[in-house]
Amino acid sequence: MTQLHHIDDDLCRRYLATSVELVGKRWSSGILLAIGTGATRFSEITAAVTGLSDRLLAQRAKELEQAGLVHREVIATTPVQVRYTLTESGRDLLDAMQPLAHWGERWNRAH
Repeated sequence: MTQLHHIDDDLCRRYLATSVELVGKRWSSGILLAIGTGATRFSEITAAVTGLSDRLLAQRAKELEQAGLVHREVIATTPVQVRYTLTESGRDLLDAMQPLAHWGERWNRAH
C-alpha cells in the first residue's frame, strides 16, 4: 500500500494547479508534443496537430514561450523563418506529462 504524505495545499494551488491549467488549455499539450517530436516550423506544427488554426497556434505558442516552455527563434531569411524548440523546462514537462497521459488512457478506456 502507498504511504500517504502530507500534501501542502498552498503548494498544490501554486504549482500543480498552475501547471495543469497551462497544459490543459486546448491545443497546448498537442503543440508541446508536436515540437517535442520534431515539428519546428509553424506549418509543421499545424500539420501535426489536427484542427489547430494558425491564429490559435500563434496565441498558444506565445503563451508557452512566456511560460518558458518553448523557445522561438526568428531566422533572417527571405521569407523570414520562425522555428520553435522546447526549452529544458518544456522537455521536462513533456516527460512529466507522459505518465498522466498513460493513466488517462488506461482509466478513461475502462469507463
